[in-house]
Amino acid sequence: MTDIPGAMWRDPHPLVLASGSATRKALLASAGLACIMHPADIEEREIEVQARADGADPAAVALRLSEAKAEAVAAEYPQSITIGADQILALDDAILHKPADMRALHEQIARLSGRSHQLHAGVSLWRGRQRLAGFTDAASLTMRDLTPREIDAYCALAGADALTSVGGYKLEGAGIHLFSRVDGAHSTILGLPLLPLLAALRDAGCLTL
Repeated sequence: MTDIPGAMWRDPHPLVLASGSATRKALLASAGLACIMHPADIEEREIEVQARADGADPAAVALRLSEAKAEAVAAEYPQSITIGADQILALDDAILHKPADMRALHEQIARLSGRSHQLHAGVSLWRGRQRLAGFTDAASLTMRDLTPREIDAYCALAGADALTSVGGYKLEGAGIHLFSRVDGAHSTILGLPLLPLLAALRDAGCLTL
């Protein structure tokens, strides 16, 4: 069933999210915005590799990926606003990805232990073939200096669900135990910075408030 945009939405055409992320959909819903979910069929790693070869930093990689997603899906909804979003985890200048399995999860948490890393969220808005806006926002997270026993305990507690997150953790779950400091908007940490996104939608004349 197609979602109805909601009372906050004044545009005559439905809002489209170029993603299959239930978390991003829930963030939009928390702001009173329903959407059509349409995951983008793009080669993310190829785009990332090319962006890095072009000299892009992690924030620019996140933005390029968000633009590729929005552009790909917006062509199928020429009259709608389409949101593309992506998130990059940067440890210094290295980009880390979702752990492939439980062993990789253990290794990634050990690598992040005792250090600060950044989550860069990129967002792009398109209407049909026209790019309306693009921006990034970042959060900085400092992980506690964890012992091997604590890492084992976390991996057992978080389980396979942690493999669905770029950092191998979810702050809204067991991952909160890993950190000593978190700086940044919660929606940015979840991969869709709401305040700049809502500002861009207002600029596009799409919101009632």
